Amino acid sequence: MIRLEHIHRYFQVGEQTVHALNDINVTIEKGEYVSVMGPSGSGKSTLLNVIALLDQPSSGRYLLNDQPVTQLDDDELAKIRRENIGFVFQFFHLIPRLSAAENIEMPMILAGVAVKERKQRVQEALASVSLQDRADHRPDQLSGGQLQRVAIARAMIMRPEILLADEPTGNLDSKSGKEIIELLEGLNRQGVTLMIITHDQNLGDRARRKIRIVDGQIG
Repeated sequence: MIRLEHIHRYFQVGEQTVHALNDINVTIEKGEYVSVMGPSGSGKSTLLNVIALLDQPSSGRYLLNDQPVTQLDDDELAKIRRENIGFVFQFFHLIPRLSAAENIEMPMILAGVAVKERKQRVQEALASVSLQDRADHRPDQLSGGQLQRVAIARAMIMRPEILLADEPTGNLDSKSGKEIIELLEGLNRQGVTLMIITHDQNLGDRARRKIRIVDGQIG
């Protein structure tokens, strides 16, 4: 499903070239549960951004479902992100003025999904994360755990086959964090490919496969 071949990503900082990723070769099969671990600045987030099609590698080849994606234009990349990849972030990234239901609905509005189907899928999504009674609440009226549940529902509303989670429990207390991980792992058991980026050893160890990255290289 995901295949990275000799991926490099470097940035020019003044006269210095910074190698964020250095000859990354990795394959992630459909339905896998993978954690990517490493210290701060190791290249974890850069790797996530490349896999998520939010950033382009400086060189190398990325194949998603056997399709080379490194040379696609912005519209083609946006379509793949919208339909195939869900994102969960440490800081939730919800729209403050929208309710939980409206935040979940937003990707479908952007994708042109019909109103009737949007409403039905939002209700199903709220139920899947046990937030039916918080549908009309704005983000500032929700707890951290509830915010992340909304973010997960939004990430999955387009029914992507890949879910990328960047430090998904980083802003949560231990109880809420455990509930969120169990929710993510439940999605993986349903067949979603799950990749979690973390520096938390305990969280990373839960994955069935672990990838460690240090100084831009997979160890």
